[in-house]
Amino acid sequence: MNARSQTFEFAVEGRQIDEVVSCMFHTILFHRCVGKYHTKGEDSYSVGTLGYTDVDCDYIDFTYLQVTSQELQRAVAEKINQFHDKLRSSEANRSGQITLEFYQKKKSRWMFKPEEIPWEIWTIKIEQMQLSSENERQFMREKLSDTLTERIFQITEIINKPDYVPKPPHLSELDLVFDTSYTDIQPYLFKIHFSDTPTIVNHVKTMIKEAFNTSL
Repeated sequence: MNARSQTFEFAVEGRQIDEVVSCMFHTILFHRCVGKYHTKGEDSYSVGTLGYTDVDCDYIDFTYLQVTSQELQRAVAEKINQFHDKLRSSEANRSGQITLEFYQKKKSRWMFKPEEIPWEIWTIKIEQMQLSSENERQFMREKLSDTLTERIFQITEIINKPDYVPKPPHLSELDLVFDTSYTDIQPYLFKIHFSDTPTIVNHVKTMIKEAFNTSL
């Protein structure tokens, strides 16, 4: 099975890294979570409801939705903070990428661990920009807000396409598809990984610089 893969590129200031990645990942996870399954017997269960929370960004003129779950917020924030710290502490590289990967498990024989099979991969490539004036920063905030709006619509369109999503399994095999460790929600199994290797997003930074110069 080939995993569906999407890549988005952003040129941002260092302080905007967390908010851009959080906005993108929580938007995706909003569509990749279900209510918590509560079993009532061997073959009987109920599904809890999902709440949502508005999040206002501090360094971008933008508001996005995230699933109301402190556990999920902590898990995602931990990985994003690690990526942020690694990227900003690197003197050689000012770019990197972070990936949200959904997968399902396939049972293996005997004592081997289940095989992890990815079915959807979302990668965010980040290039840090150094801006020299407040006018540039304000222009950047507005441009980034427009870009995020476009990306959110793209994510929604992609997710609504009739592509592969694992079917809900039998109750005894829920943990092959869902992360059942959360107490308040049940996301599809996912992992977040990142690197600070150079990414090819310089053209995005160049386009923003050219747009700013044109606006003067």
